[in-house]
Amino acid sequence: MIISLEDVTKIYSGKAPALSHFNLEVDEGEFVFIVGDSGSGKSTLIRLLLKELDPTEGEIYVNQRQLSRVKRKQIPKYRRNVGCVFQDFRLLRDRNVYDNVGFALRVVGASNRTIQTRVPAMLSMVGLAEKYKSFPDELSGGEQQRVAIARALINSPRILLADEPTGNLDANNAWEIMKLLDEINKRGTTVLLVSHNLEIVRAMKKRVITLKKGVLVSDERLYTE
Repeated sequence: MIISLEDVTKIYSGKAPALSHFNLEVDEGEFVFIVGDSGSGKSTLIRLLLKELDPTEGEIYVNQRQLSRVKRKQIPKYRRNVGCVFQDFRLLRDRNVYDNVGFALRVVGASNRTIQTRVPAMLSMVGLAEKYKSFPDELSGGEQQRVAIARALINSPRILLADEPTGNLDANNAWEIMKLLDEINKRGTTVLLVSHNLEIVRAMKKRVITLKKGVLVSDERLYTE
């Protein structure tokens, strides 16, 4: 079990629970969609797994670590094994593709030799080897998301969290990103992906968790074992 949430409730001050008595277990190597209407608790779940938030009640385990015991100074190290991709890419606009991806290695103290080896390999994997000198504003939305995925994976995390990664993309680019994430999953990375695109969710035939007002209302496996 690589992710486990046990009776997790998250309440923001003065509001109804964003998540209520939520339980979830994800095996290593799974690809899981999280779906639900706006306000159903999807992004709260991602933020809890990133330890941007702490639950009001319950326990969360990621990579066999109990997150309530992860101290603030340990959070950056914890996140090295949990890559994350967002809807708005969050790239450094004043750095080119190579430096955006390499930045994630520099912050963990990787050597120049490691950076020079791993960044080109990762850019090749996401189909951007020839764009390494380009800046984000020179790329399409789909290309920017590929850079974000490369950055999220450069430290070889066991888990990739994706919060609406195709939300700002047209249909063709969205499908290309989903194919890339599927390939990443097949290489062994556990993927937990928040999406509102039900067409993609149904077509991908993965496990689908549905939230409604903070409550898990269904857990379907659209694939056959």
